Amino acid sequence: MIDILTAVLWLAGSAFALLAAIGVLRMPDVFTRMQASTKAATLGLGCLLLGTSLQMGDFASFIRLSSIGAFVLLTTPVAGHVIARASYIADVPLWKGTVLDERRTDAERDAASADADNPDNGTDGPHGSENVR
Repeated sequence: MIDILTAVLWLAGSAFALLAAIGVLRMPDVFTRMQASTKAATLGLGCLLLGTSLQMGDFASFIRLSSIGAFVLLTTPVAGHVIARASYIADVPLWKGTVLDERRTDAERDAASADADNPDNGTDGPHGSENVR
């Protein structure tokens, strides 16, 4: 029974890893590629590690494999966020089918509120840019 469960987990993990690889190749921009690679690869690795720990059967292997899985689960979202943020700051173009860019909307709103809070409105002094003697 353990062998069947191990085989199912290994096949599922391999399928998720394959889907992650296909997603990285087929997705149109860096943001959707990042999402495909982080989600599917993490789930695939989790299935592979769980199947391996069941196959090995001893507690020490389970602890080692669980530690690997925990490390991957903790670092993959952080790495994906850093990659997405760096790509956005570097003005990597979005896919032409992107419907909503919330970060640009937030930046425009913040810029508008900063302009409203500034009483000078971009002038050089109380009398504008004219020279007062």
